[in-house]
Amino acid sequence: MRARAHFPAVVALEPDRLKTVKLGLRVEWLVAFGALLVLSFAPLFFAVSRLTEASMASARERSARELGRAIGAHVADAANGRSEDEVASLLDAQVDDQGVVAIAVYDESGVERVARGAEAATLPGEVQANAEGARLVAAAPHARLLVVVPGGNTRLSAAVLLSVDGASGAAALIRLIALYTGLIALALLVFGYFLMTRLVVRPTEQLSQAAERVALGARTLELPPIRTTELYELGVSLRAMTEKLRSDEESLRSKVVELESTTRNLKSAQETLVRSERLASVGRLAAGLAHEIGNPIAAVLGFQEILLDGDLPADEARDFLQRMKRETERIHRVLRDLLDFARAPNRKASVSLDPGDVAHAIETVLTLIAPQKELKGVDIDKRVGSVPLVALAEEQLVQVLLNLLMNAGDAAPRPGGRVIVSAEADEGGGALIAVEDNGPGISDQVRPNLFEPFVTTKDVGKGTGLGLAVCKGLVESIGGTIRVETSSLGGARFVVVLPPQAPPSDPRSSKDRQKIA
Repeated sequence: MRARAHFPAVVALEPDRLKTVKLGLRVEWLVAFGALLVLSFAPLFFAVSRLTEASMASARERSARELGRAIGAHVADAANGRSEDEVASLLDAQVDDQGVVAIAVYDESGVERVARGAEAATLPGEVQANAEGARLVAAAPHARLLVVVPGGNTRLSAAVLLSVDGASGAAALIRLIALYTGLIALALLVFGYFLMTRLVVRPTEQLSQAAERVALGARTLELPPIRTTELYELGVSLRAMTEKLRSDEESLRSKVVELESTTRNLKSAQETLVRSERLASVGRLAAGLAHEIGNPIAAVLGFQEILLDGDLPADEARDFLQRMKRETERIHRVLRDLLDFARAPNRKASVSLDPGDVAHAIETVLTLIAPQKELKGVDIDKRVGSVPLVALAEEQLVQVLLNLLMNAGDAAPRPGGRVIVSAEADEGGGALIAVEDNGPGISDQVRPNLFEPFVTTKDVGKGTGLGLAVCKGLVESIGGTIRVETSSLGGARFVVVLPPQAPPSDPRSSKDRQKIA
């Protein structure tokens, strides 16, 4: 079965990152390109429109000037020798013809003789004889061109006022230019849109879809057909990255499996080590108990011989039997405590739901070591205050304390040996246990490696060097600490700090939870 990749967790973050992005790549490009076109075409349009207006105005002025000269010369020649009424009729025929808004005829002195047109009042009252010229006259709301033409062979002069306003034509041409500019810009935008879609957006979307397929479980990234070199190289890089991530994932998966196997082996080795040290402690206890058990057995054998000889009163025989019973119960009690400690813990019960009682564990350990003849000359001082329950199971707590107390008893001098075992509440809510002696202490050379396996300060054959290593493993397995200091008695002081029991998530007691399990 193929392992599913862990990429979806990464892909799932992308929408959150893109929530602030409102526009797509094409829209953003269109907005940017549109702004660029506006910045490019707007000044060009205004420049072309102004140039067009100026060119058309200049052309209209030249045309009006030529037209005014032609009309003025014709009128001046035609008005020669005619009466004013005839001249007035002639002028009326010229007004409103080809943009003429007013026209006047002057005599040889330059004084106005006859004038016609809606704007005749704007004509000069007199002109210089034989003077010729053209000038723009500002007559609101339109521009006018005044052309003065002498009569040529006659002494009469003519003044023609023509309209040179071509705003409507210029506006139409400017609108045409604006339409053309807009169409060109729109065509560029459409062309750029399709070009961007074909060369950038569509290949990018295809790459995104290919990456999404990889996130959903595909083993390789299939590259779509891409024309642009940069996007193709990007796709190749993505494919290489995908293959590298897949390879790393498989390597990591194999390492996890290997680590799990190693962890199981280490756990099994630790359990074996704890069991071995437990048996070693049992052996030491049994050796110490040989003398303690030997005396009651010798007494029982003596009582039995006396009873077998017979001839005893019933009261004495009963007294001997009661003594035999007491000695037998004493042997049974000692052996039962030893067997309870030596019994291999149940694997399921090794991870106990019940917390450890420090005070009870200290009492149990003192009971176990009480028969040891090696400790007969050692004064053991117990100082136990109000101590909370701890996270370490009591059977493991007993093993830790037994190792520490037996080591302290071995290190204490004879006679005058002294060992103090104390327990109190720790500032962190757990328990602080201290075992100290008045022995020679721990040398500076041994202290850094004291808790490592097979490190011991005892003579060869008197210690395995595993006791403190086992204690350290048991204490640190529940998050506690163990350290060695210099005792105020002059010897070594071992300090064990244990965390408090974890608060139950179920209001029922731990025993109820065990029954349910």
